[in-house]
Amino acid sequence: MTFLVRALIKLGILKNDLDYHLLRASMVIIFLFFGYQKWFDYEAQALLPYIGHGPLIFWMYAVFGIRGATYFLGVAEWLFGALLFAGYWNKRLGIIGALGSCFAFVATTTIIPFMPDGWAASAGGFPAMTEKVAFLMKDLVLLAVSVYLLRQDVIRASLFKTTASDSRATVRQDASPTGAVAGASVPVHPVGKSPRDLGGSVLNSHGAGEGVWFQTARC
Repeated sequence: MTFLVRALIKLGILKNDLDYHLLRASMVIIFLFFGYQKWFDYEAQALLPYIGHGPLIFWMYAVFGIRGATYFLGVAEWLFGALLFAGYWNKRLGIIGALGSCFAFVATTTIIPFMPDGWAASAGGFPAMTEKVAFLMKDLVLLAVSVYLLRQDVIRASLFKTTASDSRATVRQDASPTGAVAGASVPVHPVGKSPRDLGGSVLNSHGAGEGVWFQTARC
């Protein structure tokens, strides 16, 4: 077992964000192929029992018709895939894509309780699945992946925003004529006192016509 663990480490299993990038790529590929199917009549006919019994998507037949509903799904799936792909570089777009993906698979998994002939009567019914319910079960995993990508993109977007805010604050502080910066001098001695009397490394600065002693202090 130790040999196996070491071999996996050498193969790069612990490489930073390997799982994150792999899952994102998988979702992009899935949406690409699933979306492509929706442009053909065979898929429109195959989806009749799924869309017709989906509590969140049944309305699409009344609004778009049979072919229009599958076209709508195809466009949505390609859009979500494109947004997830863009998430490699832009986490905000990735968040939108992951949200869309979450909704898509919530919509499909909620079909399971309402699917006619979804449980094999010959095997006693639930939990013996027929192929109709088995086809939808994969969406539970895809929903979990979508939630994972959403969480990761939110974390990365928030960290980037925090880092950017800190950088801007540092720039403003450095640009301020009175702001304390690393290596700057801050007044610690009263006016009129000799640096030799007070000790320490000092720097003489004149302001408002008077000599003011400053001790060099690291912030």
